[in-house]
Amino acid sequence: MILSYKNINIYQGDYQVLRNVNITVEEGEMVYLVGQVGSGKSSLLKTFYAEVPCQGEEANVLGYNMLKFKTSQQPALRREMGIVFQDFQLLTDRTVFENLNFVLKATGWKKKAEREEKIQEVLKLVRLEDKIDNFIFELSGGEQQRICIARALLNNPKVILADEPTGNLDAENGELILALLDEIRRQKNTAIIMSTHNWQWIDYFPGTVYKCQNNELIK
Repeated sequence: MILSYKNINIYQGDYQVLRNVNITVEEGEMVYLVGQVGSGKSSLLKTFYAEVPCQGEEANVLGYNMLKFKTSQQPALRREMGIVFQDFQLLTDRTVFENLNFVLKATGWKKKAEREEKIQEVLKLVRLEDKIDNFIFELSGGEQQRICIARALLNNPKVILADEPTGNLDAENGELILALLDEIRRQKNTAIIMSTHNWQWIDYFPGTVYKCQNNELIK
């Protein structure tokens, strides 16, 4: 089991974003969080990586009790997951290699040769080995999102959390990103939890669907 929530409540300030949330995620599962903008999809995702706290009966993520989670545990938790943001959050004034190397150094990879080998490995997975020395600003939006997926794969995550990963892309690039995530899920048995408002992806790449609606999560 990657994740299990039972009767969980999520607040942003005094506002209750979601109530009585129940969700489970298994290894290698594709999970979609759908719903309108502002329905709570991103807030729910953020509780999984301890950006937003939660309350309730049970909340376990990768063996961590999120109801008693300490800030000091955050680096260890995040090393076990990959996060793909809608707005990329890449260092645009650095090369692809420098972006990925920065993450590896920050997460404790001390040997240069091992970092270089890992960077080559993840770039091969997203089919961008030839862009290793390009600056981020030289890449298209679709290529930048593929670099984000490469970054998410650096620490061999058990789960990838993707917040509207196709939101800033055209339909063709969006489908390429979904196909890539689905391929990684099958190859590596990595769970994917993705928020989206685009229902067509669910038809192309079937998975378990949860809908955020009226402050509730409906399966």
